[in-house]
Amino acid sequence: MIDNVSALARRAFALAALFVCSVAAAQDRPNVVLFIADDLGWHDMGTYGNRDVRTPNIDKLATEGTKFNRAFAASPTCAPSRSALFTGLYPMRNGAHANHSIIEPNVRTWPQYLSELGYRTVIAGKTHIGPREQYPFEYLPNSNVSPPGKPEELYTDLGVPAIENLLKTHDRKKPLALIVAAHSPHVYWLENQGYDPASFTVPPYLVDTPATREAMARYYTDVSQADKEVGQVRAALERYGYAKNTLFMFTSDQGPQFPFGKWSLYDAGMGVPLIAVWPGKTPRNATNDAIVSLVDVLPTVIEVAGGTAPDNIDGRSFVGVLQGRATRHLDAAFAAHTGDGKMNRAPMRAIRTERFKYIVNLSPEIPYGNHISNANGKDGRDYWDTWVELAKTDPAAARTVQRFREHPAEELYDLAHDPFELVNLASDHNYARTLLDLRGKLDTWRVQQSERLDFVPMPENARKGELKYRE
Repeated sequence: MIDNVSALARRAFALAALFVCSVAAAQDRPNVVLFIADDLGWHDMGTYGNRDVRTPNIDKLATEGTKFNRAFAASPTCAPSRSALFTGLYPMRNGAHANHSIIEPNVRTWPQYLSELGYRTVIAGKTHIGPREQYPFEYLPNSNVSPPGKPEELYTDLGVPAIENLLKTHDRKKPLALIVAAHSPHVYWLENQGYDPASFTVPPYLVDTPATREAMARYYTDVSQADKEVGQVRAALERYGYAKNTLFMFTSDQGPQFPFGKWSLYDAGMGVPLIAVWPGKTPRNATNDAIVSLVDVLPTVIEVAGGTAPDNIDGRSFVGVLQGRATRHLDAAFAAHTGDGKMNRAPMRAIRTERFKYIVNLSPEIPYGNHISNANGKDGRDYWDTWVELAKTDPAAARTVQRFREHPAEELYDLAHDPFELVNLASDHNYARTLLDLRGKLDTWRVQQSERLDFVPMPENARKGELKYRE
């Protein structure tokens, strides 16, 4: 009897010790918070060189961690970009290659990988991914709110109090993987709050009209709203004791809803901010020029969480770069765009190296147009119409409008000399070898992505299904 009691006691002690160790291990693993701004250009923050916009919280974030100068979305469109981010697969492989489309069956996602590693996986704010059964997040109630008098879905704001309550009540024995998906600065933009449009530096790929400047003021106001939410979330992490053991990453799904931005594969469309703060791990006030794709975020987080990312996804962990142990990651980033229903039918692919950008437009015969040129004033028509009017008498404006509407079969840009991608070198014999090399690499990637080079996917070829914008 005594032997049996002592054996039971030893077993109970061993189980208790195992439980304590497992709790300790869970507490030792970092929490992960990924803050995703919506349609935010990589160059539209103070820390990235914009002197017109006010982003004190994002700028402070960069001083506390590492800022990436060459981070790129896998698609310049909302749902495809987020699907790639959450699967580690480029759009053609995960299936959600057109806007408002869903991933293929059996494609695994962020909450599945992180839950298996013992994390509580929560998403707050915008969703725009599907189907839900393949994204078994805990969808945070009350994290989407409608401003007074603005019931339209595109006016939705982030419900920060719901995030604060989550952090306050979360059981700290379980590590937390939290997606904070803001709605700013996606259209519809807020009304101008204290910006002087006359003082702005207008990018050379836009037409400088008073209406353009007014639109920029509203956009910058909404950028400041996203910045405010970054500050609120970080303050809550500090208040409830998460800050010291949390990897906090800030990015955007793609560039802003201006011409040559969102829905395009220029850097203004596929380029995204990426800033990471991991106390004691990421160098402070550091800048890194490594090429990183948003498909690399998932395998990086899996490694940080103590797991090993599968070899059959496109993304590759950049933990070494994150911790300052490496300065290079990818040789090139790729991106794909199919279209957005009947409004935006412009299948294109791109490869982006340190110096060059090569874009192939698969259906150049289709006149290009998107919500900016074809929808309502809040989407961009309020300033686009002034471009069209000015183009009747101004040759520079006419060239910009034509460049927007007519895409050649191939585009090549030398970003060292032409960072705004204004001079297409595809027919310049001095760049013939570069064109041939990048064309070959892009074709190889497309085949690896299971594309047929003789077939042009259109929006209707993507998988349809339930795709909630928000809860």
